[in-house]
Amino acid sequence: MNKINSNEEYRNIVYSILCSEEFNKIKTIEHHGVSRFDHSFRVSYYSYKISKFLKLDYVESARAGLLHDFFLSDEERSLKDRFISTFTHPKKAVINAQKHFDLNEKEKNIIHAHMFPLYCSLPKYAESWVVSLVDKVVGTYEFTKKFSYKLSYITNIYLIFIFNTIK
Repeated sequence: MNKINSNEEYRNIVYSILCSEEFNKIKTIEHHGVSRFDHSFRVSYYSYKISKFLKLDYVESARAGLLHDFFLSDEERSLKDRFISTFTHPKKAVINAQKHFDLNEKEKNIIHAHMFPLYCSLPKYAESWVVSLVDKVVGTYEFTKKFSYKLSYITNIYLIFIFNTIK
């Protein structure tokens, strides 16, 4: 996170969002083993870096990447509600982001399409594809890190089983 915090250009782009009291409420919501804020911050920063490298609109990628999961939810949701949210939260995030920030059409599409292909909104812009892919990579990393001890345990049991059957 130090690289992110030390990048002044990036911080200036997302400053107004980061200062929003409403946006900061997502700091208390768990997401893949981290806060939804930390997840969104990572997605935003890496989308910004990739978009800048590819000479795309890195400002819109950074802003929409930060807002892609900007919706409030109850931590005590059932497993069924969490599953349903996977498919409905992009629309909620766009509606919520529009309430609190000025969004252009590209930013709306980036947020709305970030769950493609699980959510039926097609990414219309290169920046939408970048944020969608970065979200999947960051989410996978966070999820794997959260359950790494379980994965390690399962892997060890599997290896023991394999070695015992080979003998």
